[in-house]
Amino acid sequence: MPTLLIWHGYKFRFYALDVGEPPHIHIVKDGKSLKVWLNSLEVARNKGYTDQEIARLLKVALEHRDEWIGAWNDFFGL
Repeated sequence: MPTLLIWHGYKFRFYALDVGEPPHIHIVKDGKSLKVWLNSLEVARNKGYTDQEIARLLKVALEHRDEWIGAWNDFFGL
């Protein structure tokens, strides 16, 4: 489970079992979880985050999107 970034306690990561899905990240903190598709930056699933938090987290994801898609491809051998 590579952790790509820890920002203000939020952990941006993906999981080895996510193979076969489009590139995405999971953002976790304090029992909350957000799944974001990297290509479109659409929220796939939200468990506990407010709209305000999601907006901040999507901004961070946008800043790192290309790097994280590269990390996804490297990890899964694509």
